[in-house]
Amino acid sequence: MADAGLAAQLWSLLDELAENDPQSYRRLLLQQRAEAERFFSPPEPQLCLRARTAGAVGGPLFINICSWKRVPAPKAPTEPTPVSAGPLEEVSGEGDLYSIIDIAYNPDVLQRGEENPEKREHLIHLTLKFVEERYNLILSDWYTTEPFKLKGSLETMQQRLKGRQMPTLNLSQNTKKELTLDQLLQTMEAEDCRSAPVLLKDESVTQPKAHLIEEITSTEMPEELSTPLYNIITIKDANSKPFKIELKVELPKVSSVSECDLRISKDDVIIEVPEKYKLQLDLPEFVDEETATAVFNTGKRVLFITLPVAKPDP
Repeated sequence: MADAGLAAQLWSLLDELAENDPQSYRRLLLQQRAEAERFFSPPEPQLCLRARTAGAVGGPLFINICSWKRVPAPKAPTEPTPVSAGPLEEVSGEGDLYSIIDIAYNPDVLQRGEENPEKREHLIHLTLKFVEERYNLILSDWYTTEPFKLKGSLETMQQRLKGRQMPTLNLSQNTKKELTLDQLLQTMEAEDCRSAPVLLKDESVTQPKAHLIEEITSTEMPEELSTPLYNIITIKDANSKPFKIELKVELPKVSSVSECDLRISKDDVIIEVPEKYKLQLDLPEFVDEETATAVFNTGKRVLFITLPVAKPDP
């Protein structure tokens, strides 16, 4: 009965919000729907590694690397990478003996590996190191990438990674009858705090309890950004005086101009795309940065910049 009364109060508050602030109500619904889709989306297999424990006489260890929207993306390129791990499971059948571990990352993390082979190898290295520390194993230097994406069944892998049921709302019997909407939502979210990410540092630390999502930290410096191909020409007027500068920059890994950070001064141009490109170019002439224009061709993935040459002071 108490749960029914709480649900009725929540619906009443939502109705009040919908009537008094329709925009906030719509944002809340969209936010909750997106969160529900992220929470309930199942992990999907992306890559399977075959490794061995050092000096072991047992069977191989298969590591299923999966994509899972429930795992958060890193807050920044230099921040730790959240990872979700299932239990180590030993399998025997038809004369074979092997072990399986399921590891899940946010889809964005794996996408970067697909686009850049070096980042893919770096992620595999971090995964193997995490497996050693998380499961107290010593792996040999040898590993291979299997031709299949998943060892075992899809349903079993998803069950191992999910591990537990969706958190439920627990309220004490002496909970106040009058709660605001924010308080209700905060109370519901509090149950999920037990699965907060844990930072796995360089020093191996035995965790007293397995967490749903942990974090791994790269000990390597961030990779240098690529310098994009570009072409710069100076257009002259009828008197052979510099009139404007045209700059064409090829950005094949950019799909939207919103990814680009463009800064123009009177004597240089700086273009930055996080994790992809950086170009700092000194201009052959002083330009009028206030009248400069930039257009990004999404089809060709080329940025065109027009820079009028500054008029000399009288």
